[in-house]
Amino acid sequence: MNRKYPKDLSIVVSLYNEAESLPELVSWIEKVMSREGYDYELIMVDDGSRDGSWDIIRELAAANGNIRGISFRRNYGKSAALYMGFEAAEGRVVVTMDADLQDSPEEIPEMYRMIADGGYDIVSGWKQHRQDNKLTKNLPSKLYNATARLITGLKLHDMNCGLKAYRNEVVKSIEVYGEMHRYIPYLAKNAGFGNITEKPVHHQKRKYGKSKFGVSRFINGFLDLLSLWFLSTFGKKPMHFFGLAGTVTFLAGGVIAVWLIIDKVIAQTHGLRFRPVTDQPLFYLALVALLIGVQLFLSGFIGEMISRNSSERNNYNIREKI
Repeated sequence: MNRKYPKDLSIVVSLYNEAESLPELVSWIEKVMSREGYDYELIMVDDGSRDGSWDIIRELAAANGNIRGISFRRNYGKSAALYMGFEAAEGRVVVTMDADLQDSPEEIPEMYRMIADGGYDIVSGWKQHRQDNKLTKNLPSKLYNATARLITGLKLHDMNCGLKAYRNEVVKSIEVYGEMHRYIPYLAKNAGFGNITEKPVHHQKRKYGKSKFGVSRFINGFLDLLSLWFLSTFGKKPMHFFGLAGTVTFLAGGVIAVWLIIDKVIAQTHGLRFRPVTDQPLFYLALVALLIGVQLFLSGFIGEMISRNSSERNNYNIREKI
């Protein structure tokens, strides 16, 4: 055990209506941890279950001193559950996994060693051979992950895999909210933890219940990714985006309007037929561009003022002090 951390390993399990799988999951984890000799804690976060999951967690915790539980009064989502689990984690290495028995605890020891001995900040699971429906899960997942790789720059094949391992400093340095749990590696990268890799993991068919996620999660995930990219790129410098876009739009509208006026004056001077500027649709498009340009520029200016007065404007992740 590292003196800095009370435990070798913290396993954070977020769950919603998984009562049937919990005893088997806990037994499996205990078997692996006992074999490896880890001093560990299992933090089970019940995200407002209505099937008696919390009662089972309380029973399991009473029988096993390594288990800790957190119960939400209502369903807040996986990001909220992970945030609370990360806040409570005391282990040198923090592992997240789902409660549906599709993630195998047998993968944990190697992922732990990759963090503790290999020096990685994050090890992300890669379900190479998924056991889900190919049409509703596999194909959308491939498209989603390809888009995520393009935008984030992280060469991970399965960004959304729930089985991941983190250095403790990583989970304490990031804030997971909304539905950003899908992009924890990207959040960590933006926080300065760039030593990220992946490990192929065994994926099993769901044994109990049914999936809590539909195809809509890929659409929401894409929108969240765009939001995260924008905030990480321009969050503290909104004028760089809105100011540039506004200036370009304003200049484009101005150039078009001036060109139309000059063209009309030249034609009128030479006695040629001409069309009044105000009769041309392009003139009104130019006016719209001018107005949009001004609005974008002002949006950037207001955003910059808000950013400069934010209480978090000088929050930085410090690696070390001596």
